[in-house]
Amino acid sequence: MLSIQSHVSLKPYNTFRIDASARYWVDISNEDDLQTLLQLAEFLDTPKLILGGGSNVLLCQNFDGLAVKVSFQGIDVVREDDTHVYVKAGGGVNWHQLVMHCVDQDYAGIENLSLIPGTVGAAPMQNIGAYGVELEQVFDSLTAVHIQTGHTRTFGHADCAFGYRESVFKRELKGQYIITSVTLRLDKVPTFHTRYGAIQETLADMGVSEDNLSIKAISEAVIHIRRSKLPDPAQIGNAGSFFKNPEIPKAQFNQLKANYPTLPGYPVGDDFVKVPAGWLIEQAGWKGYRSGDAGVHAKQALVLVNYDKATGNQILALAKQVQESVQKKYGITITPEVNIIR
Repeated sequence: MLSIQSHVSLKPYNTFRIDASARYWVDISNEDDLQTLLQLAEFLDTPKLILGGGSNVLLCQNFDGLAVKVSFQGIDVVREDDTHVYVKAGGGVNWHQLVMHCVDQDYAGIENLSLIPGTVGAAPMQNIGAYGVELEQVFDSLTAVHIQTGHTRTFGHADCAFGYRESVFKRELKGQYIITSVTLRLDKVPTFHTRYGAIQETLADMGVSEDNLSIKAISEAVIHIRRSKLPDPAQIGNAGSFFKNPEIPKAQFNQLKANYPTLPGYPVGDDFVKVPAGWLIEQAGWKGYRSGDAGVHAKQALVLVNYDKATGNQILALAKQVQESVQKKYGITITPEVNIIR
């Protein structure tokens, strides 16, 4: 049954822990309630803010509209064949909970995505990725409800137009759909991805060799790495990586490499190189910087943090300073990965 509340603080519903409020707020956990909500005459033209885990938003002001918390639950195997199992999860399921469920069931493919904050419904919007794996590699389909018409649509892989931390839901269809479920195609026989970051080193420290490698071991290694490098949103407000890693022309990279020999880069096709934004920000002198309660994390420069009572605009102002600094020093534009609400 719908319970629409007025003037609700969104601080518990965003991991930056920004103390902004919504004029109206509702928690939706089933399709019937969602359809009822979308047909309410008094809210037809009301702006809507769709919230999952709130781990990829920066609230820069109070939201003068209806905040919709998506809480669709459930994890089910919907079909399988000799090599794959198809797992469907509700849009409100905690992403890490889904990863742990699949690891426990020995379904391979998302173990490298352990401990990424947020919900299942937000995962394809952002095309989440970490340690050499991106969601699109295991994505099968999703169901979503059009906010204006209430029509349910199934999106296949091609429909989502995935890119690096991008999808059609962040571009052409931004703000038009509520994702209610996602189906992943996972492997019965794993393909291990251990070459990215410190996974191999961490596995060795754990006493794991190629002979006893497992998806559970990789998941545990990723969890260990993330916990050692990234701040817990329950302790310090943050939204994980604030900026995308920029992709620059190879010629520009080679020129920069001549001036900055330690500059890391990862080829993207034949013509571009991906450069770690965290390295650029750290080398520009921002790591550990703090202004009031807004800061750059002391262990990972890619993460902006709210130490206590920073406003969204204070975090955004810091982000712009960081962008300008990196642009001035390296001639590289870094863009936010976080969805800025203003």
